[in-house]
Amino acid sequence: MADDGDDYEVGYKRPPKNSQFKKGQSGNPKGRPKGRKNLRTDLEEELKERITIRENGVPRTTSKQRAMIKAIFAKALKGDGRAFATILSSLQRFEGEVPETPDDIVIPEEDLELLWNFVLRQGTGGQGDGEG
Repeated sequence: MADDGDDYEVGYKRPPKNSQFKKGQSGNPKGRPKGRKNLRTDLEEELKERITIRENGVPRTTSKQRAMIKAIFAKALKGDGRAFATILSSLQRFEGEVPETPDDIVIPEEDLELLWNFVLRQGTGGQGDGEG
């Protein structure tokens, strides 16, 4: 069967020319419109939005993402274990490993002991370090 005098044969996987998609025509015309944002795009835009926060009583403009990070760090510094674990896991995920402390920083012995006990508790599923 020839179509319009061409050498084109209509058959299996060869539909008639007049029923094929035209150049630039979508196969799903009712699909997602071009330029429609997805969840990731919306989240990125929201995190980039700037807000005003107060640091030491001074108003300062920063991104929402930066404000969230500052809030997590503030909680961790006040002793919140979950916030501390969140920071450590983020460091491991983004850097590959927890960065070493520079030689010029001295961590008091009591703080090292607290950190070590915390790490032990995290490694045992929160069941403690086995000491009573």
